[in-house]
This record gives sequence, C-alpha cells and structure tokens, in this order.
Amino acid sequence: MEKKYRQLELLGWTFTITPMRFFLTGLALICLGTIIVRLVTGYQYVTNLTDETPWGLWIAFDVMTGVALAGGGYSTALLVHSFDYKKYRVVARGALLTSLFGYILVMVGLFLDIGQWYNFWRPFVSWGYSSVLFEVFWCVSIYTTILSLEFCEVLTERIAKSYHLKVLKILPILIIIGLIFPMMHQSSLGGLFLLFKAKMYPLWWSEFLPLYFLLSSFFVGSAMVCVETDLARRGYAHEVPHNVLKRLTRVGGRVMVAYLLLKLYDLTVQNQWGLLLENSLQSNLYIVEMVFGIIIPICLIFSSIVNTRRGLMLYSWLTVGGVVLNRMNNVFTSMYTNGNYFPSVWEFIVSIGLISIGCLIYCFIVENFKVIGDEYAVQVRVQNANNSGLQVWSSSAQQVFEDKK
Repeated sequence: MEKKYRQLELLGWTFTITPMRFFLTGLALICLGTIIVRLVTGYQYVTNLTDETPWGLWIAFDVMTGVALAGGGYSTALLVHSFDYKKYRVVARGALLTSLFGYILVMVGLFLDIGQWYNFWRPFVSWGYSSVLFEVFWCVSIYTTILSLEFCEVLTERIAKSYHLKVLKILPILIIIGLIFPMMHQSSLGGLFLLFKAKMYPLWWSEFLPLYFLLSSFFVGSAMVCVETDLARRGYAHEVPHNVLKRLTRVGGRVMVAYLLLKLYDLTVQNQWGLLLENSLQSNLYIVEMVFGIIIPICLIFSSIVNTRRGLMLYSWLTVGGVVLNRMNNVFTSMYTNGNYFPSVWEFIVSIGLISIGCLIYCFIVENFKVIGDEYAVQVRVQNANNSGLQVWSSSAQQVFEDKK
C-alpha cells in the first residue's frame, strides 16, 4: 500500500503531517481548554482534590514521575562526559531535549497545582529557607534554565551561527553546574516524604527515601534514553549503535543493584518482611514494583538478552514502568489507603495533553535541528521513503534539505 509523508513548509521550516499528530493536536487543544477553565474557576470543576487529599495526579505523575524520567539529561551527561564524548554524543542531544521538555512540563504541573496560581512569583522573592519544597522549586527552576542554555548549542548551530562558538566555550561550565542541581532536587523530593511517616504505609517510608529517589532517577535515565532512541528509530529511521546503548544501561544496572541491596537491607532493619505476606493492595503493589521494576530488569541487563534490541527495550520499558509505579505508589497507594481520591477525567486530560504538546514540539525540533545524529530527522525519513519506493508530498523538500546543509 502506498504511503505518503506530507510536509508543511514555511520560511525554510518543515513539519511532517500524520494522522497521529492530528490526534495529538486534538488532545493538546482539549488540554489547553481545560487549563484555562482551571485557572479561571480553580480546582472545583476540573479536579477531585480536597483538603484531605491535596496531592493528586498532577503532583504524583506530572511532577514526581516527570522529574524522575527527565533525569536522563543529567545522568547521560555524567556518563557521556566521563567516557568517550565522540562515541556517546549520538545520544547526548536527544537525552538533553527529552530532559528539557520533561522539566518544562514539570514546571507547568507545579504551576497548575498552585491554588492561587497568580502568586507563582512569590518563591522568587520570599525566601523560605526551612521549606523542602522551596529548595525543590529553586533547583528545578535553575536546572530548567541551565538545560535551556545547554540546548542553545543546538539552536545556534542553525539560526545564530555567529554565537555558536561562544556557546561551545561555556558549555562545559553549564554541564558541571547541571550535574549539581538535579542531584539536589531529586533527593529532596524523597526527603519531602520524610515528613509523612505517620501518613505513609510502612513499606514505602524509609530514612533512605532521599537516596532512593536519587538512585532511581539515575538508573531510569539511561532507560529513558533507550526508549527515546527507539521511538526516534521508528519515526525517523535513526539508528544508534546497540553497544552504545547497552553500555549506558549497564552502568544504570549497577546502580539498580545498589538500590535493590539497600531496599533489602531496609526491609530487614525495619522488620517489615511480614508486611509483604499480608496479601493487601499495598503489599501486592510493592511486590509488583520490586519484581517487575527492579529484580527482572537486573536479571535482563546482565544477561545475553540485552544483546538484542528487543531484550534491551524490554529492560528499558520495565525500568521506566517500575519507577513510574514507585512514584505513584509513594503518593496514592501509600498515603491514600482509604480510596478517598481518584483523579477526574480532566486531570487525566491535562496530563496526557501536556505529553502530547511535548511530543509535537519534539517532532518539530528534531525535524529542523540536528538533534538525533548529524542529520535532520525529516531528511532521513524522506530518504528512507524514497529508498523504499514511497512517495513524498513536497516538491521542494529535497531542496530545503540541501539548503540546511
């Protein structure tokens, strides 16, 4: 069956039109409409939040989970610049872009969760030294700014070449600073739960929570890089050497082993092994989280299964799913044991819509800037289509690609 890629072109910028992107655009528009209603009317019409259940889906998923999954930026930067940069730079920009979008969406989630959103500027001038959330807010804000400055390397490569060399000179400084702040707020998010010992189910509360959050954000980073590169391969025929991804993930796998050993030690010291046999919702979800999110991925990453793309992607998706489940368990399963909160459909729409917006912007950027590899992603797609005998809707597309070179 003949397949066509439709290209929108305006002033040298291109964007591929597909049915999936139409669908994502629809979700994004509904999300924006819901956000407007929330900002005008407050929580009552779009959320199920109450004074007894103040943390909902936007905190658990958009913020807690989003920050963890966006950790691919700092963890990959640490690994890339600690080893052979030229060998691993093939994944560095993609990880940076994914991390940048993740943190921007986290900032949006925090903004939406503020009751009186028009007071969002107050933390910039009101210094709450004793507040963990204050430290998290400032670290996330500063790191998002640093990621934006790091991404200027990609932007100036095309639209401001005269500044490109200047950006490259300050890039090492930004990378060093960018390794400090995410480690601070990743651990601080775990430290925030230390205040809730009386509210949390014992299996999830621990004095090691700051370290758990930091370690999990590190090993899920390389897994997210694998997921992002596989999606880029499917969408843009961009291949990343398998050995590069396997080496990155095995470093994360070693950190995962340390995470598991610390968990086992913690269960023993706190004498909580009996809680695993309760056959309750909490105990069952904890077992699922540990078995499918930690133990099985460890077995996979140090076996020959990851020598294949499918095996590596199985490890990556299980690791990502395990961290997502962990963050959701820490908020919902652990603290809302009475089932007195369930997200409204509008809360789901906002979270899904924000992801849709991020996907659309990601597609535009990778098609117009050199993010995945040394070529424009849309050029790779068109060349792949031509080699497969497919037709491309755009008589001037090839000339645009030549101009970009």
